[in-house]
Order: sequence, then C-alpha cells, then structure tokens
Amino acid sequence: MKKLIPCILLALTFVGGNLWADETADQPNNTPPPDTVENSAGEAGDGGDATTAPEPVIISGDTAWILTASALVLFMTIPGLSFFYAGLVRKKNVLSVLMHCFAITCVMTLLWVAVGYSGSFAEGGKYIGSLAKYGFMNGVSDTPHGNAGTIPHELFFIFQMTFFIITPALMVGAFVERIRFSAMLLFTALWALIVYVPACHMVWGGGIFGEMGVQDFAGGIVVHITAGFGALVACIVLGPRKGYPESQMMPHNLPMTVAGTGMLWVGWFGFNGGSAVAANGDAATAIVVTQISAATAALTWMAVEWLKHGKPSVLGIVTGSIAGLAAITPASGVVGPQGALIIGLVSGFICWYASTAIKAKFKYDDSLDVFGVHGVGGLIGTLLLAFLGASGTLDGRGEFAGGEQFMVQLKAAVAIGVFTIVATWIILKVVDAMVGLRVDEQDETGGLDISAHGEAGYND
Repeated sequence: MKKLIPCILLALTFVGGNLWADETADQPNNTPPPDTVENSAGEAGDGGDATTAPEPVIISGDTAWILTASALVLFMTIPGLSFFYAGLVRKKNVLSVLMHCFAITCVMTLLWVAVGYSGSFAEGGKYIGSLAKYGFMNGVSDTPHGNAGTIPHELFFIFQMTFFIITPALMVGAFVERIRFSAMLLFTALWALIVYVPACHMVWGGGIFGEMGVQDFAGGIVVHITAGFGALVACIVLGPRKGYPESQMMPHNLPMTVAGTGMLWVGWFGFNGGSAVAANGDAATAIVVTQISAATAALTWMAVEWLKHGKPSVLGIVTGSIAGLAAITPASGVVGPQGALIIGLVSGFICWYASTAIKAKFKYDDSLDVFGVHGVGGLIGTLLLAFLGASGTLDGRGEFAGGEQFMVQLKAAVAIGVFTIVATWIILKVVDAMVGLRVDEQDETGGLDISAHGEAGYND
C-alpha cells in the first residue's frame, strides 16, 4: 500500500503526457542576433525593402515586463540560489556559500559592463563578438537597438547580465566547503569570460550555432550545460570533501533550502518568460510550460524516492523541481503543455539517477548535484525539444524536422560541452598554480565561515 501512491503519480504523468496532442503550441519567438533588426515588411518573400523599415519604437508593455523579468532573474541568485545552496551545506560553511553567491553577483556585474556584454552580443566572428563595440556600455543607450527592438537597449543589457551572474554562481554547489575564496573569485571570473561569453555568442549572439538553427530559448546550452559540465570538472579537480563518501554530510537547514527553491521557481518565470523579450503569447506559453515541467519533475523525483526508500523526502521533491526547471529552459519557447509534461517526467527520473547512482558509481563529490541536475537537465531539454516542439516553421528556417533538428541540437550541445570541459580544466590548473584551489585540512575541518571570513552564521 505504501508504494501505491508514488506508482499512481508516475502513471498519471506518463498517461497525461501521451494523451495531450502537441498541435497548438505557439511558435517560438527566436530573437534575431544584435544589429540585424528588420521590419517584417522587409523580409524575404514580402517584396518589401528592409532599408525603408521604420525606426523601432519602445513598447511600454514589453519594457515593463522585461524590467520585471530582470528583477526576477537577479532574485534567483540573491537570495534564491544563495538560500538553496546555503541550507544544503553544514552549518560551519553557511556564510561562505552566501558570500560566494553575493561576491559573484558583484564581480560578474563589472565584467559584464567591461567586456562581457560586448563579447556576447556585439557583431563579430563565429565564436565571439567584438570586445570593443559595447565595451563599458559604449553605445548602449535607452533607445531600442538590435535584439531589443521594442525595449531600451540598456534593459536588454541588464536582463542578459542576470544570466551572466547566475551561470557561474550555479557552479558554487559543486565545490562548496573546500575551495579558497580567492580561488573561487578568480576561477569564476576567468570562467565567465572564457567559457560563458563565447558560448553565449555562438548560440544567441549571431555565432556559429545560431546560424545553424540551434534552439535554446532561455539557456539550456548557454547556462545549464556550461555550468553543469564546468561544475563536474571543478569537483573532480578539487577532489572530494574530507570524509566523503564515508561520512554523511547532511544539510544543516532544509527549511532554508525549501525557501530558496521557492524563490528560484518564482524567479524562473522571469528567466524563461522574459526570454521572449516581449509581453506576448510566447512569454505566456514559456511560463505555463515552466510551471508544468517543474511540478511534474518534482513529483517524479518524489515518487521514485518513495518507491525506493519507503518515504517521500523534502530534499527530493525540491531537487526534482529544479531539475524540471533546468530541463524546460531550452524548450520553453518551443514546446506546449504536453511537451512540458514529458520533459518533466524524463528529467525527474534521469536527473535523480544521475545525482544518485551515477555519482555513487564514479565517486565524484559534486556536493550539491550541479551536474546531475543542471548539466543533465539542460541536456535533456536541449535534445527532447527536437521531437516535442510545435510543428511548422521556426524563425523562417523551414520545417521543424525532429531528426534534422536533433542533430543540430546534439552538435551544439556536444561542442559546447567539450569546450566547457577543456577550458574549465585549464582555468582550474592556472588558478591552482596562482593562488591554490583548496583550503588546508585544518581550515576545512573548522569550517570556511571562520577560516575564510572570520564570522559564524550561528552563535550557538
């Protein structure tokens, strides 16, 4: 009888995903690369002249929504991700995790202003944009421009900055409780410039994979695959925490983690819905499928644990929701509700397996399951969207053929994944040679709150 409820939950999600027909999903709003805005009257087959297109005009509704979405995505990092991770570590390291996320937010802001945005979204080569064109926000004003056709250019700049902030912050979960603070700062700064900026340009900024027609609506490749695979390399290079895996290292404050999960879930509406860069049907669809995928994955993870261990865990259901959110991210502008159900179901199970069985088999200490949840989840959504996406055309590129699109998705995911692995390993070795990656054994035993910051999260 104890196993009946989780079995029913799994059956309902599976049946529901097969009953719904995916024929009514809106076509995705694939944003054109910067500096290429054209009026629809000037597109091929219309007989119009793109050179006579009227000047883009700011639409107040779009602007209001992206202002809100930008705040929501920043909210995902501070305090959402911060609380989610901080509750999962031991109490002697809670402040160090909060400090990591907060410091990363500050550092990434300055890097984005200096060269990050320009390298990601300015015109350039196939692999990286011009580092000078928008450097230090040169030419970024309050008028529409490029792929910010109905909102101020500087609003698009700040919205994309929030993605730049959260991506390296996601990796913190893989090496908590053992990395030097100076090494963390140096590593994430170099990683953001060397890995994230080229990946962003290649997929979103008019680079090689964007030209190939890859679909990555809100960052399955750009955010989750890069962060997930980078985290895997980082935790292997640093090595396991002292006592892992023999000693149990239980979360010190699960209520904090649950609160952080809720903040992440709500913030994800801005993450995915805001990626439509407009207040329109694509944004609405993205939010709908985000909710469905997160709920389905959460129940799937919970049901699997319930069947295996006899009890549904709080940690399991919240982790499952994050897996569903990560997996739907690249597909949120492509699939409909039924596709979201399937992605949620698949990601809930596979991410659970990756975070438990695979991690145990290979004995790498991905402390908070960044690879198992974000890397694997992002890969699942990136590949499944080829078969679950709406029929019709995508951004004028022709029919959305499952097999053909799957190969495009696979090539981009593998290429970015391999690039991330190699670049991350090199960066870590350089940082280790410069400042050293790990704290010494005594500091690790005493906790990073005191040894690195001279403060304690709790005074008991």
